[in-house]
Amino acid sequence: MRIVLGLEYCGAGFCGWQSQSSGCGVQDALEAAVSAIADQKIVVNAAGRTDTGVHAAFQVAHFDTAAKRPSTAWVRGVNSHLPAGVAVLWAREVGEEFHARFAAIQRGYRYVLLNHPVRPGLNSGLVGWHHRPLDAAAMNLAAGQLIGRHDFSAFRAAECQAKSPVKELRLAHVERRGDYLLCDFRADGFLHHMVRNLMGCLVQVGTGVRSPAWTREILESRDRTLAAPTFDAAGLYLTHIRYPAHFALPESSERWLFA
Repeated sequence: MRIVLGLEYCGAGFCGWQSQSSGCGVQDALEAAVSAIADQKIVVNAAGRTDTGVHAAFQVAHFDTAAKRPSTAWVRGVNSHLPAGVAVLWAREVGEEFHARFAAIQRGYRYVLLNHPVRPGLNSGLVGWHHRPLDAAAMNLAAGQLIGRHDFSAFRAAECQAKSPVKELRLAHVERRGDYLLCDFRADGFLHHMVRNLMGCLVQVGTGVRSPAWTREILESRDRTLAAPTFDAAGLYLTHIRYPAHFALPESSERWLFA
């Protein structure tokens, strides 16, 4: 039996999604909780591996088990064994052709950036921050230069293990809501640190240090050394995961603060 879970988590207390020998990954916490309910050792597979400090407003994971439990057990029961900061939102039974990672046809991230002279207190660790005024319109124009299918090597971390740097960026949008900038990206897939590297460049455009056309120049150079430094992980959220329609799964959650 294959079970798929929708979940959310705050990445501030974890060393990223992936299991670690120290047990500090979100995957470690979820596997332990699901194993307790299934009464057998469980391995979970996620739609995407978030880095240390990166959050998920919507993550999808699946596992196989011989245990038969009601859906409430996979939600409330698992949640009773999870630490604060991680919660299962729903559970569904799916066919064996489903795979949380390989069946996904689109993923989306949102970067939440506080643009204010004073650093965040209440939202520390939950939002990025830049103290100088940012031109959201210029940033949005710069982001739009990147939409399409391209080689994103210039925005790829050196340790990225993806087989190809070519991805199709389908949405890149920046809008201001008061003191916050909401920066949305959707693609068929993302490279390691790709969104954070994009954000580093967009912030330089927003301050006026670079023109909106600069992001296209960086993209076409395929040279990571010419781009801006990787931006802070704190404001990054995995927000959307889309699967083929026949799986009939949600692709996002509307219960988080920055929806």
